[in-house]
This record gives sequence, C-alpha cells and structure tokens, in this order.
Amino acid sequence: MELRRLGRTGLRVSAVGLGTMTWGRDTDEHEAAEQLRIFLDAGGSLVDTAATYSDGGALDIIGGLLQNEVHRDDVVLSARSGVVDGRLDASRRALLSSLEETLRRLGTDHLDVWLVQAPDPGTPVPEVADTLAHAVSSGKVRYVGLANHAAWQVAQVATLLEHGVGLACAQTEYSLLNRSAEVELMDAAQALGVGVVGWSPLGRGVLSAKYRHSVPADSRAASPHLRGFVEPYLTAYARSVVEALATAADGLSRAPVEVALAWARDAPVVSSVVVGARTPAQLRGALAAADLDLPDEIRDALDDITQPAGRR
Repeated sequence: MELRRLGRTGLRVSAVGLGTMTWGRDTDEHEAAEQLRIFLDAGGSLVDTAATYSDGGALDIIGGLLQNEVHRDDVVLSARSGVVDGRLDASRRALLSSLEETLRRLGTDHLDVWLVQAPDPGTPVPEVADTLAHAVSSGKVRYVGLANHAAWQVAQVATLLEHGVGLACAQTEYSLLNRSAEVELMDAAQALGVGVVGWSPLGRGVLSAKYRHSVPADSRAASPHLRGFVEPYLTAYARSVVEALATAADGLSRAPVEVALAWARDAPVVSSVVVGARTPAQLRGALAAADLDLPDEIRDALDDITQPAGRR
C-alpha cells in the first residue's frame, strides 16, 4: 500500500487507514484482531479511533492488540477528543483529560496524531490551539489536527500554530456521496499545507452497493446503533450515484466498493481515507482497491455525476 506524507509534515501514513468505530460494539476483539492483521499485511499503518467509540471500548481493544498482537511501532495511531457525555467540549481541561484517558486505555505513552473531534463554540480558538501545542510539547502527541471543522476554522488554527508545532491534518467526511469538502476545505488545506484525511469514503457503506435492492439484516442500516448514521444516504439521489458507480465497476471488472474507494483515495490533497469495516471480509473487499488506478474517463464521469453544488 502506498505511504503518503501527512500534509507538509515528515510523517508518512498509509493511503488507506483502518477505522474502529464499530470495535467493541458490532465488532468483537477477535474480529478486530483479524482486521488489524489483514490491514498490516496489506501494508497499512494508520489506525484511527476516538475516545467516544463504544464508550471507550474501541480504545481498550486496540490497547489489548498493541500488547499481544502487534508492536506499537507498526501502527500510526490517530485518535480524537472533544466530546464529553454527548456534548462538545474542547476546553483545555476536557481535551487534556481525554488525552490522558485515551493513552491509559491504549496502553501507550503517546499518540502519533491527535485531533479535536468537532468545533466547540463555547471554547475560544486560541485556547484550543494552545492545548494542541501543549500536547505536542509534553511529548504525549507527535502531530495534531482538526476533525469536522470548516475551512475557515482550519485556517484559523493553522495560522495560530504555523510558527510552532503546525497543523498536520484536517479530517472530514469525503466520498462520492459527500463532496462538500471540495467547496472550500480542500483548497484551504492545500494552501496551508494541511493533509486531508477522509472518513467514510464508502458513503457510510452505501457505495458498496449493498443497499441497491433492500436493507440487509446484517448491515449498518439494520443496526439500532448505526441506522441513523446510514439513513441520510438512502435517498433517490444516492441510488442514482450507486447505479452509475456499479456501471463503472462492471466496465472495469471490479467491485463498486473498490471504485468508490479509489476515487476518494486518489483525490488531490488527500493523504489518506479511513475505512471502517464491521467484518474482516468487508475490510478485504475494500483493500482489494490497492492496485486500482481509475482511468481518467471513469473519474471524470463520476465527477460529473456527483459534482458538489458549490462547484457546479
């Protein structure tokens, strides 16, 4: 798997990252261990998690795997903080407390990448930036970033950090079904030297084409925990995109999931895309895209069909 620089930093991450949102809830520790082995065997390195995943259960599973299955240096650990008891809290107190708890549960003394989960209107931006800088200077974090922030917010924090630790990345949802990052965020990231990490490059699973005719009983849309996460993309527009994707995949003799992943992975400014698979089989299907280089005519056709409103 290709390794790419995270923005202008010297850190290299795998072009596809391993998401852990379902770990500890829909994915047990044995399936998680198999996923991690598959991912590392494929050349992957970036493992993405958050303090809120399964109420910390995902952190516990990763911590166990780092103790018993893989060496800490084999993975680039990325984690997010900034949500406390279901509410946004990016105060210095909340962020640093979450960082300490995250490190404790992971059983490691540092994170490779630490991100603020979402913008908190109740915390001054300079306080957030200062907290990120402090985390790096303390040695508990190597690089910092923002998740789910608007372009102007990324620019604001990047400016505050530019003469110090720097802002390494901006994590955002990005797929054929959600190209809103292209309207402003990607241009800002490119100008600022910030790497873009796309989450849900498979459109919350919808671009796998599993929902073309029905909702499978074992799918995210059928899960009481994740139904609300998937439903926004179970629309007539999404179905039209999936049909176009399936047609493109048929023409390339590949699976829709591979084409969707390759499209997001190879977009300009993208350092990595994070795939969250519930099962090892789903992960293998996504990783099969490693050797797929989309022909220009296929990419152009998919671009035209899914052009974001701000770019039309």
